[in-house]
Amino acid sequence: MAKPAVSNQGPNEKTICTNRRAHHQYDILDSLECGVVLRGSEVKSLRAGKVSLEEAFARVKGGELWLIGCDIATYPQANLMNHEPRRERKLLLRHRELRKFAEQAGHKGLTLVPLAMYFTRGIVKVKIAVGRGKQLHDKREKLKKDAARREIQRALAARS
Repeated sequence: MAKPAVSNQGPNEKTICTNRRAHHQYDILDSLECGVVLRGSEVKSLRAGKVSLEEAFARVKGGELWLIGCDIATYPQANLMNHEPRRERKLLLRHRELRKFAEQAGHKGLTLVPLAMYFTRGIVKVKIAVGRGKQLHDKREKLKKDAARREIQRALAARS
């Protein structure tokens, strides 16, 4: 399960889960907020923080956007009315936004990746991004830059 990230969120927002691997594996080009069609036991499980976006992605099927691979754990008190943990969930967005995202995702090498899941005024939202997969040398280059930046910060802190 992913840990909720601390961010600059408003009083009506609560982050449930973030996909930290997405920024490491993809160059994020554009992002969009979507609603999600959920069942009652799924919402209860989300409120408990039992969700993982690590292996999730989004696909356009039949003119609709679907979240695939998102793992929302079963809610123990739901008994018979429980949900399937890894079922496909429909994402809600406007037709013009869907057309724009579907066009971008249709290009070679681009994919739709969920970045975060959060509550906004009691409604579950998912932040979906269009990303291009990073090559291994890109990842190594970023790690080198981050290490150099940390060394500079340490040197400045030790100096003062």
